[in-house]
Amino acid sequence: MNYQAAIFDMDGLLLDTERVCMREFKKACEVQGLPFYEAIYLSIIGRNAAGIEQIFRNTYADDFDRLHNEWRTRYNAVVKHQSIPIKQGVIELLEWLKAMNIPTAVATSTVKDVAIKKLALAGLEQYFDNVTTGCEVSHGKPDPEIYLLAASRLNIAPVHCLAFEDSNNGVRSAVSAGMISYQIPDLVEPCNEVRALGHKILPSMYQVLDELKQQRLDGAAQINV
Repeated sequence: MNYQAAIFDMDGLLLDTERVCMREFKKACEVQGLPFYEAIYLSIIGRNAAGIEQIFRNTYADDFDRLHNEWRTRYNAVVKHQSIPIKQGVIELLEWLKAMNIPTAVATSTVKDVAIKKLALAGLEQYFDNVTTGCEVSHGKPDPEIYLLAASRLNIAPVHCLAFEDSNNGVRSAVSAGMISYQIPDLVEPCNEVRALGHKILPSMYQVLDELKQQRLDGAAQINV
């Protein structure tokens, strides 16, 4: 596996934010007297702000603005002031990549200021060479644009980048960019269509790290034969 860089999604992959986000959306629906549609909510995971707005406007119509304001106020009150738990195995993988001198980046659908704040509160900003966000691209995930931009900022060809995602929309984006893609599912299990993409699906970053270490050992053994 000839990789020279690693690019990570953030919410639901590095940080356990997706549960926080859905919890606050449910509360916002309750406060505003509106129904919560779980299937529709899960379909927005991995999309950027424009993509989320389009889906929710189609669902909530004239009620969208008041629901959105309630939701964002509640969500930002948490993520802009509290450290969100880091997902299992993340620190260990990032430390190993750092020791291997592999450059790393974030490609998240979250807007820039919120993404930087989340990473800083969690103490993760030190690990990344750049952060590319949904507000910096014209087409959000599942389009590959955000991953292509993140790779260009690292000056590494997409085919030589590892990509790590939790969501189906994110995996579609990374695979379309031509990257060596791993999926570590969070709230949403990969659907059959996404499984057919042929990428790696593992339960946690611990398993990812074990696999990457083994590949290094196998590669070194072949060189020494």
